[in-house]
Amino acid sequence: MSPEILFTLAFPLAAPFWALMILAPTWRVTERVIASPLIAVPPALVYALAVLPGFATVFAAVANPTAAGVAALLATPAGVAAGWAHFIAFDLFVGRWAYLDARERGIHPLVMAPVLVLTILLGPLGFLAYLAVLATARRTVLTRDGAEASP
Repeated sequence: MSPEILFTLAFPLAAPFWALMILAPTWRVTERVIASPLIAVPPALVYALAVLPGFATVFAAVANPTAAGVAALLATPAGVAAGWAHFIAFDLFVGRWAYLDARERGIHPLVMAPVLVLTILLGPLGFLAYLAVLATARRTVLTRDGAEASP
């Protein structure tokens, strides 16, 4: 499969899961679907399809990484597809963790929606935003009905 097709496939395979977490966070279907870590498998498979044909080259670049070596790897169409699929798979996995953890802690879905959007767009910043939410939630919890309560 061409790198362009793989690049194009990665996000649409993850988008339905993001939509469920952001747009229908309390729906029972969402809770059942997102409970499975397997939701990150589709973009991870895209990653595998992008990496495995050139595995020796990729492994050499990541086993002893240099900025120039990683840049050269990512400067190819297959490298771009692999990098993008890697971002999509791991951002989804982190978003899933934040969604599940927030549900367990009773953090309001309206607080989580922007955090999840940030995680889609800029994964590590979404992760940091969720950690900030957790730090704030330890002091005050916004309940599902919008009222404040002590944790």
